Amino acid sequence: MEAAMRFGGGRTLVEGGLLLATFGGLLAGLVATAAGRPAVAAACWAAGTVVALVPSVGWVVVALRRGRAGVDLLAVLSLVGTLVVGEYLAGALIAVMVATGRTLEGAAERRASKDLRALLEHAPRSARRRVGDVLETVALDAVRPGDLLVVGPGEVVPVDGRVADVAAALDESVLTGESRLVERAVGEAVRSGVVNAGAAFGLRAEATADDSTYAGIVRLAQEAGADTAPVVRLADRYAAWFLPLSLAVAGAAWLVSGSAVRAVAVLVVATPCPLLLAAPVAIVSGLSRASRRGVVVRSGGALENLGRARTLMLDKTGTLTAGRPVVVEVAAAPAWRPDDVLAVAASADQLSPHVLARAVLAAARRRGLPLSMPVDVTERPGRGVSAHVDGRAVEVGKRPGPAPEEGWARTALGRAVLDGTAVSWVTVDGQVVGAVLLRDPLRRDAPRTLRRLRAAGFRRLVLLTGDRAEPAREIGTVLGLDEVRAGQSPADKVAAVRAERERDVTVMVGDGVNDAPALAAATVGVAMGARGASASSEAADVVLTVDRLDHLADAMEIARRARRIAVQSAAVGMGLSLVAMAFAAAGLLPPAAGALLQEGIDVAVILNALRALRPGRDETPPLTPRTEELLHRFSAEHDTLSAVLPLLRDAASRLAIGPSGDALDAVRRAHTALVEDILPHERAEETELYPALAAPLGGPEATATMSRTHAEIERLTARLGVHLALAGDAPLPEDRVEDVLATLYGLDTILRLHFAQEEESYFTLAAPGTSRSTRTGDADLRRPAHRRYRP
Repeated sequence: MEAAMRFGGGRTLVEGGLLLATFGGLLAGLVATAAGRPAVAAACWAAGTVVALVPSVGWVVVALRRGRAGVDLLAVLSLVGTLVVGEYLAGALIAVMVATGRTLEGAAERRASKDLRALLEHAPRSARRRVGDVLETVALDAVRPGDLLVVGPGEVVPVDGRVADVAAALDESVLTGESRLVERAVGEAVRSGVVNAGAAFGLRAEATADDSTYAGIVRLAQEAGADTAPVVRLADRYAAWFLPLSLAVAGAAWLVSGSAVRAVAVLVVATPCPLLLAAPVAIVSGLSRASRRGVVVRSGGALENLGRARTLMLDKTGTLTAGRPVVVEVAAAPAWRPDDVLAVAASADQLSPHVLARAVLAAARRRGLPLSMPVDVTERPGRGVSAHVDGRAVEVGKRPGPAPEEGWARTALGRAVLDGTAVSWVTVDGQVVGAVLLRDPLRRDAPRTLRRLRAAGFRRLVLLTGDRAEPAREIGTVLGLDEVRAGQSPADKVAAVRAERERDVTVMVGDGVNDAPALAAATVGVAMGARGASASSEAADVVLTVDRLDHLADAMEIARRARRIAVQSAAVGMGLSLVAMAFAAAGLLPPAAGALLQEGIDVAVILNALRALRPGRDETPPLTPRTEELLHRFSAEHDTLSAVLPLLRDAASRLAIGPSGDALDAVRRAHTALVEDILPHERAEETELYPALAAPLGGPEATATMSRTHAEIERLTARLGVHLALAGDAPLPEDRVEDVLATLYGLDTILRLHFAQEEESYFTLAAPGTSRSTRTGDADLRRPAHRRYRP
């Protein structure tokens, strides 16, 4: 990397020296002409021409050795021609043009690749390791898993690990492209490459430097741009026929007119600088812009292929779904409440590393449930956890025998089958008291992202998953996929990708080790690399360093725009050169004027190619900090308010069995949660969030349907309240049970759909991560600001 930087610095000096020498020769000749010394002026201009001619010959030789047609040959012939026919001023102007073109090209590439170079320069080279009370600085290669490192303020986290002592405030913008501070609590994972934006903290290393996240990204960045993009190779092919065409026009002009000056003028304006500069500058600009969005593209070829892809194939787990199961419902026996069941299960699961146990524990903490420390904990692989909690024997997991036959248990099993959820049974002192239903949820950004990808040019979307057919088909229906293939082995995925690749340019997206062969088989493999799946990242052409699928849509839009600008710049530049060649062949454009015109074309083409660095007009405008903060706040409230939905289902289930006093109590609990939590949340959205979203979404009509849904939720809640007021303390009359059930089911359906629509349409607009202001150590801050929900 350092050698490359030194080479870049040496190239800058050569470019600067060449520009200074040629411009000096031109200026000295002009001064001599003004002083009435034409011979001195001619000598100065000829000297400037020779200064440019020498390196130009070298560039032609290098190009020929690389098997290219020598596209710099026209510049050499132009310089030689001006010397032969005595057009020394034109030669000096061409020399300045050549030097300026090289300088502009270098400057454009340096600007376009600034973000990629910054990624390389950001890489740490040492770490501070703590052994006992001794702190020593060691080379990064000496760090081993298990080492305790100290990361000081402003330092880069050197390897992947976990926070060891105090919470860490981190700037993850290098990996994610988002400039939000994120706090990681003790025990949470931290990826290498992020910057410590707070006080010093301890880091327990979990990987060597070479196996860490940032090292993999650096390797990809070093390869970025090394491969020639197809659009750049296309420019080389254009130049291959442009060269003989230019020579033919110059020869014809000389033959018809008998003037060698006309031939030289044709060669001067035929120099294919626009063609040579436009494509690489635009492609490198696209690579740079993609890196800002947390998308590392391995090569210019991958970026260009991404821009013309038409088939998208996706894995399910970790790609379209979150890859982390969550509790969607808690079913309870008649003598138990859902929160009591969840609290017991979470208490027993506290010491378990299993992914389902972590999901149960996270759900209990979100609801603020009090937990007890378990003792005598035993975990049986594939079966679950048994422990003693507050003196009672608790088991959480699979049932050793048949499932309970009680009505509530059959209802829970039916919902699990219909919703494609896993069931974790909870037993206390040998009695089954409840069931926890868990599911890997769809990513919030998945529907919006797939709509954007269709708009960007994908004609066919295919799901490849090793999962069962039922949940796969459900996801395919929700997302509007063209085909769903379930039960796929890694070999099946490779075969499917190869078959699609035979028909069209194909992109494959995955995140696991088992996806690596399919990623390698695709035209463009895209890895969800935020979680450090090194095998898939190494096999992929594109790596998303932030755990958001919508950045793939960003990369697609960037790729299409970069390719469009590259082709546009090259075509316009060539067209202008051809027009200028016609005028020169007709004797209407002398060599000196042609050189000035060609210089203007070069500058215009480079500036146009650099447009690929800037956002396109169709990109979503950035949100204000206030709007983004509101989105994060209401999104966090959704996470907490989701606890109300099981109350509605539980009340309906109890009421369906019979209008008992227990059923009426469940309905009252649901109504209280609606009045004291849901409705204040919806009113706050109406008065705070929706007005803030009007500008970025193009007006208040964008949220009008959501406002109408709020009104319906309030109407049904009021209807439920009327039923409870009429019933008083007596059980519900039989003639009202049906309407109360319809109201409960209606509220459940509307709230679930409403939450999903807001999360998909609005909350995905906000940058990922949690701001420092929302992570202060108070767990209740994730609850609604108007009331801390406790059922």
